[in-house]
Amino acid sequence: METTRRGLLQAAGAAAGAAVLAGRASAQSIPFTPNPRYPDPAVQILDPSFARYRLYSSSVEQVATGLRWAEGPVYFPDGGYLLVSDIPNNRIMKYSEKDGSFTVFRSPANYANGNTRDRQGRLVTCEHSVTRRVTRTEKDGTITVLADNFEGKRLNAPNDIVVKSDDTIWFTDPLFGINGEWEGSRAKPEQATTNVFRIERNGKLTAVITDLVNPNGLAFSPDESKLYVVEWKGTPNRSIWSYDVRPDGTVGNKTKLIDAADQGSLDGFRVDRDGNLWCGWGSNGLLASEPTDVGGRKVYQLKGRPEDLDGVMVFNPQGKPIGFIRLPERCENLTFGGPKNNRLYMASCHSVYALYVEAHGAV
Repeated sequence: METTRRGLLQAAGAAAGAAVLAGRASAQSIPFTPNPRYPDPAVQILDPSFARYRLYSSSVEQVATGLRWAEGPVYFPDGGYLLVSDIPNNRIMKYSEKDGSFTVFRSPANYANGNTRDRQGRLVTCEHSVTRRVTRTEKDGTITVLADNFEGKRLNAPNDIVVKSDDTIWFTDPLFGINGEWEGSRAKPEQATTNVFRIERNGKLTAVITDLVNPNGLAFSPDESKLYVVEWKGTPNRSIWSYDVRPDGTVGNKTKLIDAADQGSLDGFRVDRDGNLWCGWGSNGLLASEPTDVGGRKVYQLKGRPEDLDGVMVFNPQGKPIGFIRLPERCENLTFGGPKNNRLYMASCHSVYALYVEAHGAV
């Protein structure tokens, strides 16, 4: 029996080592135990209106782990798979719903951040450092550059991206990818402002919004009459601004829809068919104004308790919080997927989590 046990342990160790060598894991893997109880207490109802979206017999699952900073999830229904960026490792990973495998889709990936799917089912990617461009992967695997400069100057660091039903492509261009060496390479910005851009079907690039400080996640309302954009700084808290979208593609009537307050963080988000905003959530990393005693040392702690903030916050179209999905890691971005478009995939630091819900993605 001991020989068998030792053999099993050696086999498991060899398999784990092979997985690392194959590129499936390049960071710590996070242990996770699903809650055996229905309904899952991790799915919290903050307002009775959220109860209709919670599936009683569905619980949070960890479908992949071993990433350094998970971002930009996008689902491809034809192939039944999810792509997710692992920015510091400079790669895009692929999770297959068919066999549960988690493998490298593209490496190097030019520090890909946000990804989306266009109306023809092609991958559109924000390469947010070094190349600093927006690309489209054609069906034959070739890559087309859609935008890499504006008015003769290089883009900052394309971050998140959506495609409108008229085939125009909208993306944010903050500074994160060129601010340091962790998610790419440090570089001097050439644009005077951090913008939201629109790429026309003819390839023309237009700065639609120029007054936000580091715009981040963005999405349209289900009828595309409104554009929602996260502002990372400058309000002074992280916020989501709402804009009316005019027929000519310009936007106006800027209104603050959501304020994350002085502890919460807003990053990527998606909108469901009812207009609710499902937002990646966690600590914003701000420090308390005074240190506290920790083991005899004066330590500046984070504001709030990160373990209480990590997850997904759901807001109704009026900006009221109605639900929260607790996760063991900060959630950067998310998307709806699955055969019925009702499986919420949550890219969360080192891992990807999933939850079936009674909501469907707007796109």
